[in-house]
Amino acid sequence: MPNAHEQMEQADIAKEVSREDKRIALVIAILALLLSFSETLGKSAQTEAIDANVKSTDTWSFYQAKDTRRTVLNVAADQTALLAAGLTDPAAKAAVEKQIATWRKTAARYESDPKTGEGRKELAERAKSIEEERDLSMAKYHHYELASAAFQVGIVLASAAVITGMMALAWLSGLLGVVGLGVLSLGVFVPHLLPFP
Repeated sequence: MPNAHEQMEQADIAKEVSREDKRIALVIAILALLLSFSETLGKSAQTEAIDANVKSTDTWSFYQAKDTRRTVLNVAADQTALLAAGLTDPAAKAAVEKQIATWRKTAARYESDPKTGEGRKELAERAKSIEEERDLSMAKYHHYELASAAFQVGIVLASAAVITGMMALAWLSGLLGVVGLGVLSLGVFVPHLLPFP
């Protein structure tokens, strides 16, 4: 049977282990909180990237439709101009020239229409701007995913530290938490700093 001195030593050791476990539990709680932030931000960035990608695709499709219409009108105007060269009736020739002018005016509007913002030139600028938004959201998303991975591994290592009593694992989990927080911050403030694909 252990004597009183040994019991006191065991009680002190148990107290110290309990304090260490509480500290590790606090690290786990902080890592879990940071993980929830990075996961929420990551999901939001992913949704924004998908939305921007769809908008960009729609805008480029609209651009292509405008280009097709413009090309058809220009071809029709050119072809009609060639056919009109043989017309001798002044009224018929004037009507054909009026139609050609209308087609050319419409084709020019399809090329650039600052009033509505739906000319090819304006659509291309809008699509490129949307693509930049998509790329920014994807850069943020990659940072948030990397930060989430660091937090998750940190939680696992901290949990292993509680089980094994190896404080080196707790310190490593804390280090991973700091790295994850740094990557998370980069995603929020300067997402294009690290070159992600």
